Amino acid sequence: MDFFAPVRITGARVALEPLSMRHLDDLAVAGADELIWRWLPTAHHQPGSMRSFVESALAAHERRAAVPFATIDLPSGKAVGSTRFHHIDTEHRRLEIGVTWIGSAHQRSHINTEAKLLQFWYAIDVLKCRRVELKADVENAKSRAAILRLGAMEEGIFRKHMLYADGRNRDNVYFSVIDDDWPDVRARLEGKLGYGVVPTYTNAAA
Repeated sequence: MDFFAPVRITGARVALEPLSMRHLDDLAVAGADELIWRWLPTAHHQPGSMRSFVESALAAHERRAAVPFATIDLPSGKAVGSTRFHHIDTEHRRLEIGVTWIGSAHQRSHINTEAKLLQFWYAIDVLKCRRVELKADVENAKSRAAILRLGAMEEGIFRKHMLYADGRNRDNVYFSVIDDDWPDVRARLEGKLGYGVVPTYTNAAA
């Protein structure tokens, strides 16, 4: 399997499709709340700033550094956020889920839970990853708690791991879901959703 192939992953109420400029208008609306960007490397809430987010993500895909997705709310057909696979190591069959954000109107809903289920499924069942990583700023208690609720294991802190665009330090907490964990994690996620998900994927042009 090509880890960098553009694919559309479809679930029950959420789909992840290759991020492209066609998602720009939806994402500009979804990402207009400044608070969404507090814990992300760069902010894109200002009018016109979402274009640079999409362009940067597409450039990362072009150089085979990331696989970015638009997160689609299937009932409305609108893009309500974005996520990606990055820090991909094909030799050792591991990758990281990151740069994940969801518009304020869809936070604390099924969107993130089902999107994570789709990402874990594709990474572990399709790409045959042995390990999927996630990380959060040490100070981001909300994100850390949310990752633990997925069923991921907290592994440790990387001090002075990153810098924000404004120069702030970021110490990161790393988490993982390994292939051995996946059956229990999937059951946990479907329990949180209250419905089963039978994911599918199709090859798609980015």
